[in-house]
Amino acid sequence: MSKRSLNISVMVALVTTVTFYNVIIYTQGSMSNGSEMSVNAIEGEKIWQDNNCVSCHQFYGLGGYLGPDLTNVTSDAKKSKAYLYSVFSGGVGAMPEFKFTSEEKDRLYEFLQHIDRTGYYPLNGVSFSNWGWGKLNYK
Repeated sequence: MSKRSLNISVMVALVTTVTFYNVIIYTQGSMSNGSEMSVNAIEGEKIWQDNNCVSCHQFYGLGGYLGPDLTNVTSDAKKSKAYLYSVFSGGVGAMPEFKFTSEEKDRLYEFLQHIDRTGYYPLNGVSFSNWGWGKLNYK
């Protein structure tokens, strides 16, 4: 077998493998819990982005490290809705004081509720298949 035909055979094998892999990955359906954001949650996300909250806070451990991770903040028994609304306005520690309206607080809270419904952080109940795929424990 010549070097050229060997190279062609290796390329065909690689392309076939990658194609097969992509077909399997992209035809298995969504791994999400199907939770769609409400209009208010989308507006809350815009408030989150406009005020650059991710520079200090995280979701699922991704983001800034000055403030706490807020993935499951709305289901935390120690943090009531009234407490979170006061934090939204007055800040805590190094968090700046924002002048959010009551509507903006409602929307921001709804956005955080949406994030909370997407899963747990830190992860719990993750199971792995023989192929190494992780299955998350969704709320």
